[in-house]
Amino acid sequence: MILCRCEDVTLADVQRAVKLGYRDLEEVKRYTGFGTGPCQGKECLREIACAIATAAGRDPATLAPFTSRPPLSPTELGVLAAASRK
Repeated sequence: MILCRCEDVTLADVQRAVKLGYRDLEEVKRYTGFGTGPCQGKECLREIACAIATAAGRDPATLAPFTSRPPLSPTELGVLAAASRK
């Protein structure tokens, strides 16, 4: 089952990460790459958190959010193209 469509992270990937000792969102993000695609975790964060919690035997509410890094929203190609003309 694919949990993060942007980075093709599956439930098995998350379960493997927890089995290897990665127990929070930031660690699993760094191991699997979820949350680094175009949606920046907006579509998969809940599913990943629930999968980590289930695999680790924790309450999803106890998981701290992962660190967001810019860009928080995609940059339009027109903006980049206009910058190269100057």
